[in-house]
This record gives sequence, C-alpha cells and structure tokens, in this order.
Amino acid sequence: MKKNSIELTKEQREQLAAVVNVGTSSARKIKHAQILLKVDEGEQGPRWTERQVRDAFGVGTATIWRVKKDFFESGMEEALKRKAQPERPEKRSITGEEEAYIIKLACTQAPEGYEHWSVRLLTKTILELGIVSEVGRETVRLVLKKMN
Repeated sequence: MKKNSIELTKEQREQLAAVVNVGTSSARKIKHAQILLKVDEGEQGPRWTERQVRDAFGVGTATIWRVKKDFFESGMEEALKRKAQPERPEKRSITGEEEAYIIKLACTQAPEGYEHWSVRLLTKTILELGIVSEVGRETVRLVLKKMN
C-alpha cells in the first residue's frame, strides 16, 4: 500500500455512490464523492490516476490533492463538505466601534425637519460628522439590519 493511497471500505463506497446517484447534494459534494470513488485503490476501486480524474471531472490537481488530504486527516464527511470561510477583516469597511456609533445615532431623535431616520439621512449625517471617511448606504443598511 502506498503512503497516499485511498482504500475505501464497502460501506464508504456505498455512501459515496448514494451521494453521487441521488443527486440532491451540492455539485461540489457530488464532485468530491466522484473523486474519492475514482481514486480508490482498494479491491473494488478503479484506481484512476490524477490525470484521468482531471480529464473526466474537469478539476485541478490541487482539488484532487485537497480532497485526498481532507479524507486522510478528517475522514470522509470532512472531505465532502465545504469549509467555512474565515471572516476577512480587509473586506470590512467599518469597525465595530463605528457600527456602535451608527446604531446609537439611529436610536436618537431624527434631526429637525425629518420625522424619522432614513438610511440615506443616516449615511449623510455619519459622513458629515466624520465618523467614517467614506461609507455606502448599503453598509449602513446592513449595520441596522444586524442590529434588529
């Protein structure tokens, strides 16, 4: 047995075949199940090479490697499911402190001449007060939606 060879049990093959044949799972999960079935080097496995898998399923070598690695390290379920993406701080346009100030401002009485705060009015006021250098209406709307 080679170090990186996958040898599936009969039960694992049946589970993977069910994922592929039923077709109600996500496309990614089905594709990963197909990869595991084809690279199986057990008695019942087809023993496909990486090249055959790449050509048949249109996936890259990195995908095949990642599926196999996840199978070895965490088991079949982890190899099939999508990994949670970490939050990317560089994509956040405002900080938690600025969010708190927006919420605090929204909870106050609307300026004179207005019956209530609108998202546009909040955005304009936030920019005028210099709380943030630039912010879009959608960002303010999402902050308020998160508050509720």
